Amino acid sequence: MPIDLLATTGGPVPDTVRRLVVILLFDGVDLLDVTGPPEVFSLALRETEEAAGYRVLLAAETMAPVTTGAGVRVLPDLTFEEAAGYGIDTLIVPGAVEVDDERRVHALVDPGLVEWVKVLAARTHRVTSVCVGAHLLAAAGLLDGKRATTHWSTARQLAADHPAVMVDADPIFIREDDVWTGAGISACLDLSLALIADDLGEAVALRVARQLVMYLKRPSGQSQFSVPLEQVAATRRIEELRHHILRHIGEPLTVVDLAAYAHVSDRHLTRLFKTELGMTPHAYVESVRVEKARHELESSDATVERVASVCGFGTVDTLVRAFRRRLNTTPTEYRQRFRVPPAP
Repeated sequence: MPIDLLATTGGPVPDTVRRLVVILLFDGVDLLDVTGPPEVFSLALRETEEAAGYRVLLAAETMAPVTTGAGVRVLPDLTFEEAAGYGIDTLIVPGAVEVDDERRVHALVDPGLVEWVKVLAARTHRVTSVCVGAHLLAAAGLLDGKRATTHWSTARQLAADHPAVMVDADPIFIREDDVWTGAGISACLDLSLALIADDLGEAVALRVARQLVMYLKRPSGQSQFSVPLEQVAATRRIEELRHHILRHIGEPLTVVDLAAYAHVSDRHLTRLFKTELGMTPHAYVESVRVEKARHELESSDATVERVASVCGFGTVDTLVRAFRRRLNTTPTEYRQRFRVPPAP
């Protein structure tokens, strides 16, 4: 028999409760994947009375305390069986990993948990995964034929284990109809903000982002990596080239120019970039330009034409194509969303 929902919430539930959010809880689960989304939904309460419609509950196999991957114990609100008795608006499926002797990360997939995902998903309006929880959705057959993301460290595993899934490890989250997948760990906050935006509008989501003191509410197409966080180049020559690109980002910076600066052939330069940075010189220069353009759009009142010029794109059309390709948005839309107002 399903539990009394009122008893799990510390008192009567308002009539406005329409969105029951259930988060799966199991041994070894990533702690932030479990605790991050409830914090985001709770902060929405400060921004709009309509957000009182959210109620977040943690569901586990039994009512016994669950030990997360961080070693912190968490108490469930109800069992999987009890959760199956409700109409769930949003099911959030986090994940768990193990690290082998060579420090390689592997997503864990428990068959019993997969079966519960199938049961609960059938009773859910919107199914989401955070981090490596995508492996559980895939094992349940919920991602077949769909584009999906996961933490970058297990993307190859997801693609190998589930060929029917179109794995894209770059975006921080992906929406395919009523199935959402999020990237690694802190991206659970971005995914939760996107869900709020879908329910209550962009303005509410942005106000919640400010409550979280997040740098900005990132769009779904944004990469899991920004340029300053990319892997450090293995050779001094490439590292010097990276600094040269940053100093001269407004200039043409062709492969010929960069090869001449590095005193290597064009072909050897391309080989160095692909080996050490995983991309061509052109792709790397574009990524740096997009990063600088993002900063200009967020922090200045410069026109889009001016941004295109100082960032080396040359024309607004080139800037727009780069933003659509890398961020799945336009410079104007990006500024409208993420412009940081000047301090009073």
